[in-house]
Amino acid sequence: MLNLKIAIKRELNQKVTLATIIAFKNLKPRTMRWLKLVIPLALLTWFWLSLPSQLFNNPISYVIEDKDGNLLSASIATDGQWRFPQNKKLPQKFADCITTFEDKRFWYHPGIDPIAICRAVIKNIKNKGVVQGGSTINMQVIRLSKGDTRRSLWNKLKETILAVRLQCEYSKKGVLALYAANAPFGSNVVGLDAAAWRYFGRSATKLSWGEMAALAVLPNAPALVHPGKNRAVLLKKRNALLDQLVAAGKIDSTTGTLAKVELLPGAPLPLPQDAPHLLQRFKKENRELKGETKITTTLDGILQKNLAAIVQQHQSVLRGNGINNACALVLDVETGNTLAYVGNIADRANKEMEADVDVITAPRSPGSALKPILYAAMLSDGLILPNSIIPDIPTQIGNYAPKNFDLGYDGAVPASRALSRSLNIPAVKLLQQYKYQRFYETLQQCGITTLNRSADTYGLSLILGGCEVTMWDLAGVYASMARSLNHQTKNHGKLDPSDFHPPKYTKSSTAKVRELRANDQANASSLALDPTATWFTFKAMQEVMRPGEEGLWQQFSSSQTIAWKTGTSFGFRDGWAIGVTPKNVVAVWVGNTDGEGRPGLIGVHTAAPILFDIFRLLPSVSFFEKPVFNYTYLPVCRQSGFPANIDCPDVDTLFMPANAEKAPLCAYHKMINLDATGNFRVTGECESPSAMQHKSWFVLSPAMEYYYRQRNADYKVLPPFKAGCSFDETGRSMELIYPQEGAKIYVPLEISGEKGKTIFTAAHRRTGAKIFWSLDDAFAGTTQNFHQLALNPSIGKHIITLVDENGTSISRQFEILEKEKN
Repeated sequence: MLNLKIAIKRELNQKVTLATIIAFKNLKPRTMRWLKLVIPLALLTWFWLSLPSQLFNNPISYVIEDKDGNLLSASIATDGQWRFPQNKKLPQKFADCITTFEDKRFWYHPGIDPIAICRAVIKNIKNKGVVQGGSTINMQVIRLSKGDTRRSLWNKLKETILAVRLQCEYSKKGVLALYAANAPFGSNVVGLDAAAWRYFGRSATKLSWGEMAALAVLPNAPALVHPGKNRAVLLKKRNALLDQLVAAGKIDSTTGTLAKVELLPGAPLPLPQDAPHLLQRFKKENRELKGETKITTTLDGILQKNLAAIVQQHQSVLRGNGINNACALVLDVETGNTLAYVGNIADRANKEMEADVDVITAPRSPGSALKPILYAAMLSDGLILPNSIIPDIPTQIGNYAPKNFDLGYDGAVPASRALSRSLNIPAVKLLQQYKYQRFYETLQQCGITTLNRSADTYGLSLILGGCEVTMWDLAGVYASMARSLNHQTKNHGKLDPSDFHPPKYTKSSTAKVRELRANDQANASSLALDPTATWFTFKAMQEVMRPGEEGLWQQFSSSQTIAWKTGTSFGFRDGWAIGVTPKNVVAVWVGNTDGEGRPGLIGVHTAAPILFDIFRLLPSVSFFEKPVFNYTYLPVCRQSGFPANIDCPDVDTLFMPANAEKAPLCAYHKMINLDATGNFRVTGECESPSAMQHKSWFVLSPAMEYYYRQRNADYKVLPPFKAGCSFDETGRSMELIYPQEGAKIYVPLEISGEKGKTIFTAAHRRTGAKIFWSLDDAFAGTTQNFHQLALNPSIGKHIITLVDENGTSISRQFEILEKEKN
């Protein structure tokens, strides 16, 4: 039965074959001509489409290089292999080595080498087995792309066809680049670039002939690289290749002899990890932008290493106070390029240190680091002059009561000195005048991108670190300000919006990054930061006392003049220092990434020393040039710092920003009438006008005067009125300093366990004046000269009333709380 089935099948096959032959014979000549045209065209089409558009789809390592092409950091591919992206620039040494060892006629054949194939066939027949292959580098590229290492006639045929097709698609150098990027080099190392770093610790372009020859023989037998094994075989293969290079005239005999003395690669070396946080950032942004996995950054490799060492050195000391983290950033002002990027300390083994967090891109409270921007904005608008005095007295705005860091008060302080000393109350007074809604918009226009809540949410606390900014944005703003100042001559003193753009860390950019930069410049088009105002701002910032130097730095010609600012966030959670020169911006942050505050975590003590150590690594440059456009000369009152009014006795004509003319006139000098002795004030009721002296007097409000006198011994209070003269005060003669209207006061217990008392404070312009105090219409006491009274009001709302001898009265409502308000 089985034989019958076989016979029937054979008969059917013969009939089908015969029918096919007869059908072809019966085809018309036109049809035959058509088939002769279509079949070759179909075969050619198949040949052309046989090569995939992308040969290799393997996971790739992320790689970042410094500006000179040196490896900064790399991460292993997701399949556990060190496989760097393809490098189109192949070292000539490798091209000479690999073609001499693997494919001597590579530069001449069309993808396959008929001579090598014939020689391999003859030799294999003689030895009755496969002892030699005839594969070209093209064929090996095809085999690597398929991942099929099985040797069969069918696989060989496919490789042969695709090798020719590969040569039609790529140049000879392109084929070599594909091979160099995907050939195995032992262990988990794939590709020449990864192999050079893993085995020799440097780029392939810097390898010697001996080192390159050792790598060139590895793809043929990658298992040769193994510590303690196969060393003799590897040495023999390498030296044989060097002899071939000498014979081929690629190197001379002396070079070949010296190359043989070189050591063989041993165990794989760890790759450099000099910028791990920038690599982490690049990987994240690359996934969003779907760009390349290798970039050449703008970083200076040597500066990067030195910066990391400085940060690590200081953090090892700060760790004793429970301060675990620090980061630093250096920018080039002119280009906005990042020169060094240390996102955190290097202690990844200790998870508690959270060293993996890139603090440069993490939103943190800036403390006082935004004050210079407000100062520059107000100078630009002409709301103040550089040394206009600002009230520095106890202040409460609603439920908000700002305090200076030292808890003291100056009464009145020049705006520039308030900035250099980072006084909080004057800064809040300035923001109250400028309006926090407008400052919110100014920060966004400058390039602060993390203000994700409404302006009303931040309120006046915006100027004292009540918002979150990133070091990346903050350093970028200062670099943009410095850039606009450097360009003020070229731009005739006008602000060029293109000067305000975010920093960059790569020489290349994707379309999406370019789009973001365009948007940033568009936002800056309505920014009103005058370069001349920026110059005054930086000039004020250079007056800050450097940590540990007590002003002696100015005696050394090698010391740089640096405009710098520190910041400390609420709760001692963040310490900042940022410095600016015409060449560079340096930003430093110190703290704990988990937000834990520590006593002593103050910007000037923790971050500033790191800042100045970094500046010592940078080239010394002269300070910013004085603006030559967009300025004016203005008569300025020497005492108040405002434009002089007619009553100002001491007037200086000073260099000022162009809009300084819009500033309000001095309101602190008033004409008073004195008697002939000049010791008493008089009025027309008690003194003849002919006997009067008319004198201009610098007059502060009672509260400002109370504190100002304590720090300024040369301040002269208004003379008392002459006996028999009625009081004719202009302005307030008495002021209640504490509490402010509507204040909510919590009084803690004393050490003894008893409830503490509230200290009520007032000021009176007239020396020796008496003030009578009442609490809820009940007499509480009398003060003279020194107007402070300790009271113990019960829990609830109260009214305190003050009356002086002239009947002038002040009343203010406040509330004593049972529990401290959170």
